[in-house]
Amino acid sequence: MIRILIADDHLIIRQGLRLILETENDFELVGEACDGAEALNLCRELNPHVVLMDLRMPNMDGLTAIEKLHKEQPDIAVVILTTFNEDELMLRGLQAGACGYLLKDTDRARLFATIRAAARRETLLQPDIMARLLSRMESQTQADQSGETVSLTEREQEVLASVARGERSKEIAAYLGISERTVKAHLASIYQKLDVDSRAAAIAVASQRGLLADN
Repeated sequence: MIRILIADDHLIIRQGLRLILETENDFELVGEACDGAEALNLCRELNPHVVLMDLRMPNMDGLTAIEKLHKEQPDIAVVILTTFNEDELMLRGLQAGACGYLLKDTDRARLFATIRAAARRETLLQPDIMARLLSRMESQTQADQSGETVSLTEREQEVLASVARGERSKEIAAYLGISERTVKAHLASIYQKLDVDSRAAAIAVASQRGLLADN
């Protein structure tokens, strides 16, 4: 069973998600929170596997909650709930420790797939949103160069591009003709070079530095 907690200040969103999640036999909704502070308290008490976290909430926003939760309980996967006008906040949430994101009007299949991927500590990215984020961050990178460079090998760039497409380690290994262990080794090297600890954060940082703009 995948234990899920919802954090959103809109009751109708929580009720809708509850009704949808209850249709799946491997999902268990263990709690609901109306702000980030309540979400943190419930996570300490209930220890869910996945948190669906809204970014804009009163008292403590979702971004702050993600940062605190990643420090306190890094084993809990956070999926951001977002709307189309929150690209910058999405990237900040991924850098803070979230493993993925969903639009609030997403379809059931994508919702279920993203939750299951998060529970496996994988990232399932939506190509349309990723394209928007990459375009936004490419423009930002060109306008504000930090001078800090990161050198990835050709193979690491291929692995990173595959991760950005939402592919799992097994799929990346098959596509590149290497073992899953080698894929994980490349990922570890990428994380170290980008100073991150998750696929989502690697994609966020890589996009900011223009490392995915051509993929």
